Amino acid sequence: MSKRDYYLILSVERNASAAEIKKAFKRLAMKHHPDRNPDDKSAEGKFKEAKEAYEVLSDSQKRAAYDQFGHAGVDASMGGSGGFHAGAGGFSDVFGDVFGDIFGGGRSSENRAYRGADLRYQLELSLENAVRGTTVKISYPTTVICSSCDGSGAKSGSRPTSCPSCAGQGQVRIQQGFFSVQQTCPRCHGRGQIITDPCGACHGEGRVQENKTLSVKVPAGVDEGDRIRLTGEGEAGENGGPAGDLYVQIHIRPHPIFQRKDNDLYCEVPISFTTAALGGELEVPTLDGNVKLKIPSETQSEKQFRLRSKGVSPVRGGATGDLICKVALETPVNLNREQKELLREFERSMAENAPTHRPKTHSWLDGVKKFFDDLTG
Repeated sequence: MSKRDYYLILSVERNASAAEIKKAFKRLAMKHHPDRNPDDKSAEGKFKEAKEAYEVLSDSQKRAAYDQFGHAGVDASMGGSGGFHAGAGGFSDVFGDVFGDIFGGGRSSENRAYRGADLRYQLELSLENAVRGTTVKISYPTTVICSSCDGSGAKSGSRPTSCPSCAGQGQVRIQQGFFSVQQTCPRCHGRGQIITDPCGACHGEGRVQENKTLSVKVPAGVDEGDRIRLTGEGEAGENGGPAGDLYVQIHIRPHPIFQRKDNDLYCEVPISFTTAALGGELEVPTLDGNVKLKIPSETQSEKQFRLRSKGVSPVRGGATGDLICKVALETPVNLNREQKELLREFERSMAENAPTHRPKTHSWLDGVKKFFDDLTG
């Protein structure tokens, strides 16, 4: 067949390891396989060229002969014409080793162990519990090792037997044209074993469904979307494989007073017009109890006051956040006649020296006047 340098065909160095050679062949085989390129004759040629190079370089004796004598050193062992013979080390073995991996095959050992699946649990917490930490009992459905058969799937007193279809390999080889394909054994589904007398409790599965209850310790400072990993608390593995993990994902319920952003807490505090104008002292809530907040005179609406270290201590350590209180001026409602008259009197007194008492209003009106002057100027 090809007289090109086998190392160049696979794009590997002459001192490449067996793993590097196999990886290079898999890459080329995936790209040029005839099944992937049914209408491309050149791809079939490149595929054959790559498998020829792989057969030589993956065999230590053939590779040594090729390195010393070139193509002449391996032509005799390959039938004199670069073709592939069906004996040991032929293309069938090459295909089984490499293309089993590509197409989901690959040689599997008898009774191969599989890790159990990971699970996720959505845990809803109050803001207080998330900030302070808590311990919560949860219950969730999962699979566990069957106690009746200890996970074997076979009835007590019996054992699984080697699958006769695949001889315990979990794979069967199907001939397709000039090459063979390795596929999962349809009889044992890749396990390499069959159960003739299944366990009555798990019906041969080796695992059963049950509800599991755990106590989960939630550390102080967790936030929305944080995850707590509980190793080995997921689904049981198969054939003695390790159990998966349980991931507890944190969801924080909305709070009626506080909103959290990173390690800071925010709240809105309504204040009266009188308190905003003259100043005063308010009691505001924190997660540790009420504290006094001093409001200076002439405070404007939406002004923010920061209470240091009244926020959240981060779960991974660091400085405690703050509580930011934003004051919101509350307009009085349901006024009686006397109160309305007092406000009108107050308004008239304010108008006598408006720029002094209302600097923002005065500045805004000046800006509006300039805007219209510019339009007409």
